[in-house]
Amino acid sequence: MPTNEKEINCYLFDQLSILERIEAVTDDEKALKQIAIERRQIERKLYQQPPLIKE
Repeated sequence: MPTNEKEINCYLFDQLSILERIEAVTDDEKALKQIAIERRQIERKLYQQPPLIKE
C-alpha cells in the first residue's frame, strides 16, 4: 500500500502506461471507450487539488 503521495503518483502513472499499451494494440471501439473512461478517472486522482495526502 502506498504510504506517501509520491508513491501514489507513481502507481497512477503506471496505470496510465498500462492503458496506453492496451490502447496501442486494440481496434475495438468499446475497449477504446472504456480506456478513455479509465484514463479520465486516473487523471482526476493524479491531478486533484488539494493533493491526496497532506504532508
